[in-house]
Amino acid sequence: MDTATAYKGKVLVAGATGKTGQWVVRRLLHYGVPVRVFSREREKALSMFGESVEIVTGKIQSDVDIADAVTGCDAVISALGSSSVSGESSPGEVDRDGVIRLIDESAKKGVKHFGIVSSMAVTKWYHPLNLFGGVLLKKWEAEEHLRKVFSQAGRTYTIVRPGGLKDGEPLHHKLHVDIGDRLWSGWINRSDVAELLVVALWLDKAKNKTFEVINEAEEEQKGLEKYYDRLPE
Repeated sequence: MDTATAYKGKVLVAGATGKTGQWVVRRLLHYGVPVRVFSREREKALSMFGESVEIVTGKIQSDVDIADAVTGCDAVISALGSSSVSGESSPGEVDRDGVIRLIDESAKKGVKHFGIVSSMAVTKWYHPLNLFGGVLLKKWEAEEHLRKVFSQAGRTYTIVRPGGLKDGEPLHHKLHVDIGDRLWSGWINRSDVAELLVVALWLDKAKNKTFEVINEAEEEQKGLEKYYDRLPE
C-alpha cells in the first residue's frame, strides 16, 4: 500500500503528549494521515509537534471539550493514561471515565473507528498493577464500553493490550500476539504499539480485535500488518 494514500480520514489522538501518544502522532504523520491532537496544554503540544498537526485544547473531564475535539474526525486513537492515584489524573478519572466519555462523544459525532492502548493482564483483578488505583480494572471497564458501543453497525474498534512499555524505534522486533489475556510478562516498544494502532485504520482484519502483544526477539520488520493475520478469529 502506498504510504501516502493509506488512509484519508482525519484522526484525533488523545493522550498525544504522553510517551506512547507521541509515537502515535509520529506514525500517523509518517503515513501522511491528517492528525488532530487533543491536549489540555496547547503550548506543550505545539512544542512537540509544531504546525504539523491541528491542536484542540480541552479536558478529558468535559463532554463539551471532547465533542469539539472529535467533530469532523473519522477515527480516534486513545493513548490516555493516568499519572496519579487520585484526582483528575487518576485511573478512575482518565483510564475509565475519560475514555468512556471519549467513546460516547465519538459515537455521537459519527467517528467510524476507535483504537485504544489498554494493557496486558487487564482482566486480572489480583495483578499488582491494580494497587495503583485499580488501573487495570478501570482500563477493563473502558474496553468493555468500547466493545459495546463500537461493535454496532458502521463502527469498528481495535484494542491493543501491550506488555511493559519501552522506548525505541519501531519495526526492530519480532512480536508475539495472543488473545484471551493469557500472557503474564513481557515488554514492547511504544513505537510498535503505535504502529499497530495506526495500520489498523485501514486493515479490515484489524477491525473489532482485542489482543495482547509483546516482543519475541530482535528482528527487523518490514511492517506489522502481518501480526493481525496471526490472531484467531
